[in-house]
Amino acid sequence: MNAINEKLDALGAGLKLSAQRQQLLAGNIANADTPGYKAVDFDFAAALGRAGAARLRLATTEAGHLQGRRGADGVDIKYRIPAQDAIDGNTVEVDREAALFTENALVYQARAQFLGDAIREMRLAITGQPA
Repeated sequence: MNAINEKLDALGAGLKLSAQRQQLLAGNIANADTPGYKAVDFDFAAALGRAGAARLRLATTEAGHLQGRRGADGVDIKYRIPAQDAIDGNTVEVDREAALFTENALVYQARAQFLGDAIREMRLAITGQPA
């Protein structure tokens, strides 16, 4: 595979995973008042590594993750252990989910910008003129 395809594939995989994570986090927030609902997430860096994209280095992993189910693209979806148990069995912590949602939205926006920049660079290389 050539360098152009590898770069586009890596950026595309990152966008796809960010979008999938955003759906999970939005579902967690939407079910914040649902008795018995268990908050879910996945290890973004591990999923990105399995997707063949550049590996991300993180200082720590999410200590609250347990084995869960497999989502689309082989992503390991795991249940989150809350900092404090709720009486109704719901494990969604709205403040935490909102922070993760915002962080993931910024990551998605940055990846979309990187993809757009890569396409502009290729267009410039092909045509010799900026887009």
